[in-house]
Amino acid sequence: MRLIFQACSVIFTLGNLMASQSQSGGQKDAINTKIINFNNEKMQITWAVGELFPGENVSFSYTFEEGKQKVWKPCPTYLLDQGYNSGCLFKTEGHTLAFSIMNSNGSEERFSKILKSDFYIKPSPPENVTFFWKDDTVTITCNKPKRGVKCLRLELQYKSKFDNGWQSRTSKCCRVGEQGFDPRKCYSFRVRLKRLVPYCNVVNYSSDWEAETFWMNGTLLDSCDDDLKSQSNTVILLSCLLAVLLMIFILLILLCKWQRLQKSVMPTIPDPKYVFADLFSDHNGNFQEWIDKTDHAMVQTKLEYEEPECIIEEESQQKDKKNSNKQEPREKIFSSSEAAGNYSPKAGQNACLMPTSNNRVSFSGFQNVMDDDTYVML
Repeated sequence: MRLIFQACSVIFTLGNLMASQSQSGGQKDAINTKIINFNNEKMQITWAVGELFPGENVSFSYTFEEGKQKVWKPCPTYLLDQGYNSGCLFKTEGHTLAFSIMNSNGSEERFSKILKSDFYIKPSPPENVTFFWKDDTVTITCNKPKRGVKCLRLELQYKSKFDNGWQSRTSKCCRVGEQGFDPRKCYSFRVRLKRLVPYCNVVNYSSDWEAETFWMNGTLLDSCDDDLKSQSNTVILLSCLLAVLLMIFILLILLCKWQRLQKSVMPTIPDPKYVFADLFSDHNGNFQEWIDKTDHAMVQTKLEYEEPECIIEEESQQKDKKNSNKQEPREKIFSSSEAAGNYSPKAGQNACLMPTSNNRVSFSGFQNVMDDDTYVML
């Protein structure tokens, strides 16, 4: 089926070319015209006015009707080159087009041609282009045109910042895929539609390129320069961070060495405010008052914690006898036999008499009240 379609296309193309030559008024095909059918919506026919008709403003007329009775229409919109008519733009109204170029007053035909407008179609750029990125494969799709899909091919071009030129890939409309993309690289993509030659077009016409897009690992970027900027910004940030950490480390080392040097050269003088806190807090800096109170407290502390003097019992009795000759005899509170009861210390045993503050004497668990000093026998 495909071979039949291709054969018919070739035959139709040859017939179109022969018909165009036969309808050229017997003139040589010296007038080089450029014919474009924009997506089968508008026709544009241009000629080199400076070479073909120098200093002459020619007129253009066309028709899409066939047969002997043709209705010729004047050009609705002329294209100008240095003030002279160099082309015509009009609406596509059929498959067979006939046009004629005449002199300025329309009395003489300079060139005429009959052609199939479908063989000069230039497609519109693809619409609604989508990218699908998976691993190292990129698949691109677009909307299918309303007509002529079999004659269209979707062309993909891409390159990275490491490529010298564009890489191309062509597939049926309207899906194309390619493998081998590095997710670490940024790629530029662009797509367009092409008409098949010579099966569908006698001229190799392609659509304009769709807007170029930039992708990296499935992420759309504004440009591949953003990738370079992000990498450079990351390097700058890391460099600054390392520099700051290095400076802090050096400052800490210098600070430690400075403290050691300062202690060795200038020893620290203690602040009396903290050593003698009570001098300033309790006495408002009055040294005499503070020293008096301090001495008194030290004496009391010394007296409170002074170990009691142990007096041997025999010595104490001798001292009592001596004192009894000078003073009035005191009432004896106890004797060794009365105080101890059945307790009798061994001969030569010493006893330690300790004064107490509650005027009581304790001897092996017995206490008696005294009028004067109190002694405790241990």
